[in-house]
Amino acid sequence: MVERLRLPFAMLSDPGLRLADVLGLPTFDWQGGRLFKRITLIVRDGVVEHVFYPVFPPDAHAGQVLDWLREH
Repeated sequence: MVERLRLPFAMLSDPGLRLADVLGLPTFDWQGGRLFKRITLIVRDGVVEHVFYPVFPPDAHAGQVLDWLREH
């Protein structure tokens, strides 16, 4: 996905939701499956530095993340 969309950042894939279980991240059940709720983690050198949750409003979230990154 990162290559296909030419994203300037890494993406994390966790189909078994192990990270959700270990960190207690928010999930929900839908059509017999378990999914992550909308969340953004800022990770630096393997350490979660900041968590955005809940993500609201979703259409303004990218700007919120950029603002946070510029400040930190």
